[in-house]
Amino acid sequence: MLVHSFDPSGVGLNNGNIFGLPCTYDTAHIILFGLPWEVTVSYHTGTAQGPRRVLDASPQLDLYDLDNPQGWRQGIFMPPIPQPLMTLNQQMRESAQRVIQATEEGILIASQPLLQDDLDQVNHACEQMTGWLYAQAGKVLDQGKRVGVIGGDHSVPLGYLQALAERHPEFGILHIDAHADLRLAYQGFRYSHASIMHNALGLPQITRLVQVGIRDLCHQEVEVIDHAGGRIITHYDAVLKENRYRGMTWLRQCEAIVAELPEKVYVSFDVDGLDPKLCPHTGTPVPGGLELEEVFCLLRQVVRSGRQIIGFDLSEVGNGEWDGNVGARAVYKLCCLMGL
Repeated sequence: MLVHSFDPSGVGLNNGNIFGLPCTYDTAHIILFGLPWEVTVSYHTGTAQGPRRVLDASPQLDLYDLDNPQGWRQGIFMPPIPQPLMTLNQQMRESAQRVIQATEEGILIASQPLLQDDLDQVNHACEQMTGWLYAQAGKVLDQGKRVGVIGGDHSVPLGYLQALAERHPEFGILHIDAHADLRLAYQGFRYSHASIMHNALGLPQITRLVQVGIRDLCHQEVEVIDHAGGRIITHYDAVLKENRYRGMTWLRQCEAIVAELPEKVYVSFDVDGLDPKLCPHTGTPVPGGLELEEVFCLLRQVVRSGRQIIGFDLSEVGNGEWDGNVGARAVYKLCCLMGL
């Protein structure tokens, strides 16, 4: 079926593509990579099924978007979820779990050769995943298309960020999350889901990290934020809520947050930044958080301000039908806004 003959008001098609859109890799302007990866998750598992849950839920969405009513016309395509990465993820989970259990018991990994071997294998596997996405995203970007990433845990977008950094001299990250993700090699994993922003800031092209909704972090991460010289600006969930209690509207807060971002913006959206009722099966749920429409208001303000969304990831979608539904809506909104 061709785009010109597609009825966006019709029944959602189960044609294998996200949102049931009649697109191929060649005809789509946005390519969405689903990465079934959760090797280093330290609490709930299930986010490796997140890309599948989003894909399965997506044909149920109606395609009219208030911000970009014709957004579907730009073409959105999701290639098959890579089975080799799923297999590698499953293989590495056992090794990672042994390391996680040992660290929780206070065992020094370096003192145990077998555990050190487990750790080395996991770190190497994470490098493989990162390299895979770096290569795939680079090919798409070189064709003049846009990329979105659906995880999996929050470690997944690093390869994409590396590819973007080779093509943009500078850009900022708008980071929506319950966690700061600024830990250095958490539990020994260099590419931990808890270290994604630490790793991202290793790219000098990322000039500003603006975090929103943070409400679960450690003393070390606060020190990193406080000594970042303004490169990291963190909006804690408690402060955002207290501002509202004092009468400051959410829209006004969004305007102030967006003003801190450079012209080009990458959106990194961990769904545990939302109220857990919206993502009950996410990897590390935390009380508090944002409503989905509050996030959309923030993203909308990015575009209204004249800034450009150059890419995005949606991570930590849990293995649940409702999680997939919410995740699919977030992905579609990001695609529509990125197309403006």
